[in-house]
Amino acid sequence: MYSREEASQIRQAFWTAFGKYMSPQLSADGLKVNWINYKTGIRNLFFKMDTDNRSATIMVEFAHPDAEIRELFYEQFLQFKRLFTDQMQEEWDWQPDHMDIYSKYTVRISYTLHKASIFNRDDWPALISFLKPRIIALDEFWSTAQYSFEIFK
Repeated sequence: MYSREEASQIRQAFWTAFGKYMSPQLSADGLKVNWINYKTGIRNLFFKMDTDNRSATIMVEFAHPDAEIRELFYEQFLQFKRLFTDQMQEEWDWQPDHMDIYSKYTVRISYTLHKASIFNRDDWPALISFLKPRIIALDEFWSTAQYSFEIFK
C-alpha cells in the first residue's frame, strides 16, 4: 500500500514517461500534439486516459451539463459508430448516460484493460502498449469526424 504522496509520485512518473514516449508521434494531421491532454476543439468533449491499481481505460467523454445536448451528441456519434469501430479495430463500450464519480452524467465511449496496475512498474509496458495505439487511432478518427461535431463548439 502506498501513501497518497507516493501514489501521486508514481502516477506522475508514469504519465511523464508516457508523455515522453509519445512526444515524437505526430497527429494524423502531421501536427505536434499533447497526447495526455488531447484537445478535441469541442467544449466539454474529452479524450481521456485513466489508470489505477487494477486497470487502464481510454475513453471519449462528453460532459455537457444539458441532458438534451448530451443526447444529441450521442446520436451524432452513433452516426459514426461503424467508422469509429473500424478505426479502433475493436468494439468499445457505448454509454449514453454514464454517471461519473462526482454523480454527473456524461456520454462515455470507453475501452478497458483489466489486470494491469500503474503501481507495478512491470505493468508499464503493457499499459503503454494498450494506450498508445488507441489514442493514435482516436486521433485518426477525430481528424476525419471532427467537422461533423462543430455544432457542439
